Amino acid sequence: MAGGKLTPRQKMINLMYLVFIAMLALNMSKEVLSAFGLMNEKFDSSNTASITNNKKLLDAIDQKGTENAGLYGPAKKAADKIAAVSKGFYDYVETLKADAKFGVEVDKESGKLPYEAMDKGPRIDDTWFAGDGYSAKGTAIVAAINKYVADMKAAAASEPSLASKLTPLIKDLEVRFNTADIKDHEGITKKFLEYHFAHFPAIASLAKLTAWQNDVKKAEFDTYNALLGGAAVSAASMKNYTALVVLEKSAYFQGEAVKGKVVLGRYDENTKPTSFQGPGKIENGQAVISMTAGSIGEQNINGQFTFMEDGKSVPLKFEGKYVVIPRPNSANISADKMNVVYRGLPNPMTISFAGIGDNNVTASAPGLTKAGKPGAYNLNPASGESVTVSVTGKMSDGKTVADKKTFRIKGIPAPQAAIGGTPGSQKGAKSRLQSSTITAVLPDFLYDLKFQVTQFVLKVPGQASIVVNGDKIDAKCAAALGRATKGDQITISDVKTKIIGDGNGIQTKTASPAIFEIQ
Repeated sequence: MAGGKLTPRQKMINLMYLVFIAMLALNMSKEVLSAFGLMNEKFDSSNTASITNNKKLLDAIDQKGTENAGLYGPAKKAADKIAAVSKGFYDYVETLKADAKFGVEVDKESGKLPYEAMDKGPRIDDTWFAGDGYSAKGTAIVAAINKYVADMKAAAASEPSLASKLTPLIKDLEVRFNTADIKDHEGITKKFLEYHFAHFPAIASLAKLTAWQNDVKKAEFDTYNALLGGAAVSAASMKNYTALVVLEKSAYFQGEAVKGKVVLGRYDENTKPTSFQGPGKIENGQAVISMTAGSIGEQNINGQFTFMEDGKSVPLKFEGKYVVIPRPNSANISADKMNVVYRGLPNPMTISFAGIGDNNVTASAPGLTKAGKPGAYNLNPASGESVTVSVTGKMSDGKTVADKKTFRIKGIPAPQAAIGGTPGSQKGAKSRLQSSTITAVLPDFLYDLKFQVTQFVLKVPGQASIVVNGDKIDAKCAAALGRATKGDQITISDVKTKIIGDGNGIQTKTASPAIFEIQ
């Protein structure tokens, strides 16, 4: 219409056409504005119903958590946190809706907002944005959204046993309230609030904010349902059951047939018997057996629980067997490595009395110390040819038993020199010997000792011996090796070492030689 030279009549026709288009757009805008208003009403109605339904769900969780803390306690704690976070953000969004309704009043007759008059949103444009970015209020709104998502995520993860049930819901919430920049249909990147609210009609912004509140209530509803279902699934989970081995008796002779069964048992703090008959009494909902063992041999133990079910007493009988054995009169003393102990090393030992707890067993010997777990000791003898370990055990009736055992003390044997980690004799090129590290090993020894070579002597046939400080072939050795010929046997001898780690400070014996034949 703008191309070429137009006659006055054509210009008039074009102007009338533009006016007609504008009138159509104006009528369409009113319909759209009314549609946004109706949408806002539906969201408002849905939110009102959600508040009621969510409260009922929360009350149900609270009641179950109070009645059965063991099962629903974690769900109650998580739900209370989610309720507080949801209410806080819901109420905050309600305050933002005042900006969308700024300057308009509810119609007294219809009780509704004048949707068709809410075609502009100056209040939001003026207070949420500044230039190309956010104002202080706009920044605070984005921060509040991000905090809501973070707080919901933290509340969902606060009870580890139920967190996995809420993970998909939190991921959906992160998508719904993602405040990252957005590309519009023209490919232009806009800030989150700008994309959703800048230059929008007030009624459209109002509907959007009410939709946010609807998302909040939906997330709250979904999490409550997941918590209730998760708690029920957790209660029925096989993780709450224990496989119990129930044998006919608790002691057997060597070669005797062992008979019994394996059953699934569940410990529930809310399942408490009303009475108990047997060798013991009820304490904290459990039957604690207290009795004196009978004569030596097989004995019986039996009784009955009584539970209330549907107002009736339900008896549950039990029966078992146990075997009485003689009192211990000797200690079990053994060296974990062998029947001798090595001087200067923390020789691990297990010391116990059959039938007596570790707290009632006392062991003593020169260099003997506790190793941190029941029955575990370290014996580090210093001098002499033998050491005696004495043990005393205190039985439950107050009587004591004692025993002792003597061990031989030996020194650490001499290690073997090794070239490139290989002890004894080997063959190879001179270059391999020159690049190898001289080490020392103690094959087939019960302790994993680490040796550091401090000095050795290298001897090339027909040449003077070379003393080397350290564990590497030096320049003098390299020169001597340069004059060696094929078939010459190079001897590494007089190898001095020291121990690193356990045994540090022990004077070691000279290592046996190593031979390297030049190829």
